[in-house]
Amino acid sequence: MPRASSHSLRETVVPLALLAGDTLVTFAGLTLGWWLRYASPLARLGLAVPDAAFAHYLPLLLVGVALLIGAFAQFGLYDARLLLRRYQSLSAILKGTVFWLVAYLGVSLVLKFDPPISRLFVIVAFVCVVALLYAWRTLAYVLVARSALLGRLRRRAILLGWNEDARTLAAEITRDPVHPFTLAGCIRLPVDTNVPFDLPPREICPTLGEVADLENILVREKADLLIATRLDLPRPEVRRIVETCERVYVEWKIVPGAFDIFLTGLRLQTIGRVPVLGVEELAINRLFNRALKRAFDVVAALIGLVLASPVVLVLAVLIKRESPGGPVFFRQTRVGAGHRPFTLWKLRSMAPDAGLTDDVRQSTARRDPRLLHIGAFMRRWNLDELPQFWNILRGDMSLVGPRPERPHHVDQLAGSIPHYLPRHLVKPGLTGWAQVNGLRGDSDLGRRVQHDIYYIENWSVWLDVQIVLLTLVRWRDTNAY
Repeated sequence: MPRASSHSLRETVVPLALLAGDTLVTFAGLTLGWWLRYASPLARLGLAVPDAAFAHYLPLLLVGVALLIGAFAQFGLYDARLLLRRYQSLSAILKGTVFWLVAYLGVSLVLKFDPPISRLFVIVAFVCVVALLYAWRTLAYVLVARSALLGRLRRRAILLGWNEDARTLAAEITRDPVHPFTLAGCIRLPVDTNVPFDLPPREICPTLGEVADLENILVREKADLLIATRLDLPRPEVRRIVETCERVYVEWKIVPGAFDIFLTGLRLQTIGRVPVLGVEELAINRLFNRALKRAFDVVAALIGLVLASPVVLVLAVLIKRESPGGPVFFRQTRVGAGHRPFTLWKLRSMAPDAGLTDDVRQSTARRDPRLLHIGAFMRRWNLDELPQFWNILRGDMSLVGPRPERPHHVDQLAGSIPHYLPRHLVKPGLTGWAQVNGLRGDSDLGRRVQHDIYYIENWSVWLDVQIVLLTLVRWRDTNAY
């Protein structure tokens, strides 16, 4: 497929198709919200609104569609690559819809509309738009993933050089069959020729040739971007590589190996006339963001405690019935923000004497003989974690963050897993980015830490909302024993 054709598809055809689909679905969501508010039994819950006929409300619905589509465009929803990233799409949808909700409610308090905007309509329409848009985007994702269109939407990437960063990047791209990038291969640098045993496996990342033949390789492979994973080359050679990419219209990217973590916090500053690249304050640690996250935690903890109380009461009865000799609740010292220890609370899921051998493993093994029958059930559905809403309310934990570990395990893991300790820059969470990606219980600790670091450096309210929604969708955890 010619590159020009694929480029046109990615940059024009798909975004326009998504724009048209989103416009229709958004209008359908607002119309459904109007019907639920004014024509369904739900209408009895709200105040009577004069002139709420559909024909009178239609101009407000059209204004709402325009605001929503504009917000979605602002948050990048019409990048074709986002079509292959369902959860990032959900994040953009939530951002745009929350913006619309705040704008509609705010404007309705200041200006008088005819007919007036019903607050209940805005809230109901918000839910309808998010649900319908995410369903439509998921359907589009499934159709594209199962068609020949996928190959034309994916961008062909070539790695320049081979090292541990290149290996990790290749594994990340090849692991996901619907990744926005497809890996064409790797170009050898002169420093690679002396280490043939460290070249990439052909089935993962075939070697395409030497950097001296860069232009021919980029043209032959129809590359869209070149990703440099090492730059230990003379400046004239680096300049030649960049100029070659410009000449054949190939995008040029660099894996900044000097900064292993907090890459999104990198900022270019000048000291005198010298540019300096360094890590600035993380968004999650700024005063306003800390206050916002704490308010979110308090509200969530109060709601969680109220909703969880009947469930905890039933489980407490079942625990005492199966194991009358022990307490209902189990407490354990964990390491929190700033490396400060705190007492974490759970529903007891094991025999009373399980704590004597609890230090042997970092996580509980499958079919652990110490588990109660009700304990196995609670862990499968994460119900033993419900008392941690109390930890969140106390301020020991946050609703979303890295999961806390025991002090001796922190000491062990800090010595064996790179960048483990920065997890404690923030409060631990009841759920987290690693957990919604299946990395809890008996899973790869290295990958779990990578996901925790990603969360810390990319934190936003929207990411927290996305993780909470994914937690509810994936409440049952197959890796928890």
